[in-house]
Amino acid sequence: MNYEKIELKEISKMIDPIEEMRTKNWFLVTAQDSEGINTLTAAWGSFGNVWEKKIVTIYIRPQRYTKKFIDNSQEFTITFFDGYQNEMGYLGKTSGRDVPNKIEKSGLHLTEIDGKPTFEEGKLVLVCKTLYKDSFKPENFIDKEIPEKIYPNKDYSVMYIAEITNAYIKNN
Repeated sequence: MNYEKIELKEISKMIDPIEEMRTKNWFLVTAQDSEGINTLTAAWGSFGNVWEKKIVTIYIRPQRYTKKFIDNSQEFTITFFDGYQNEMGYLGKTSGRDVPNKIEKSGLHLTEIDGKPTFEEGKLVLVCKTLYKDSFKPENFIDKEIPEKIYPNKDYSVMYIAEITNAYIKNN
């Protein structure tokens, strides 16, 4: 494994959280519990400072299989890549509930950082610890078009605020 630990303040120099997370730098959220490892592809998220901690906020729909792994372990990694859109597309469309070896089938290779699962191909890995979670509530949307457009099945995302405990960049 060729990763170097970096200062958390370096993250903002590497990722534009407004554009890149949404359009070109999807990321994988990966967690492990006693039953195994699972990952999902995400593009919704934000970085910031809450409760005097450097945090990331991610949003996961309740039916996503990876949610169970995050809930059980309270820890996860976020892995950013250069490229690998096809692999991340596959991991986002394929449920580990239906295809238990989906990670292997994706062509990406698991490794560990700080005892947490991530991917050898990743360029930036954030190790995260859940601090808070809550489901979106339809009555709290000020813009009523959002739940109609984004949640027609009423499967409101669960928001996770997680402390970024460590960050690693891949050495080339």
